[in-house]
Amino acid sequence: MKVDVDLVRQLAELLDATQLTEIEVEDGDRRIRVAREVTAAAPAVYHAAPSAAPMPAPASATAALAAAEPVAAEPSLANAVRSPMVGTVYLAAEPGAAPFVAVGKQVQAGDTLLIVEAMKVMNPILATSAGTVKAILVDNGQPIEFDQPLVVVE
Repeated sequence: MKVDVDLVRQLAELLDATQLTEIEVEDGDRRIRVAREVTAAAPAVYHAAPSAAPMPAPASATAALAAAEPVAAEPSLANAVRSPMVGTVYLAAEPGAAPFVAVGKQVQAGDTLLIVEAMKVMNPILATSAGTVKAILVDNGQPIEFDQPLVVVE
């Protein structure tokens, strides 16, 4: 098989420019896959920032408050729906439309949670089980990797 070195270089540059880990193109019987190793980083969980910082309480009041209020636990990634492919995530069917899901929404197995665009194909990502959406771990239009946690449903 004759390898198009220029195409391989262009694909490698595209990997660097888009921060993807692999890309594959197919033309008839010829298929070229370019991939690179990356170390996995912990996924970012986005929370709404408070509107204003609270005034610090006296030390004795802080200790009493800490004992009285349970700390909200981060959602477990064990229940996260993960990306089956590399692509771009979209939280709604089209720009300006309502998102498929929101934190706190009840979903059934098979409900569409979001869409991953890969090679100009829109792939719906479905809930694998019924439950409540505890966290949405990605932003609309964000590039995503294979096996990246997307939505936590418990």
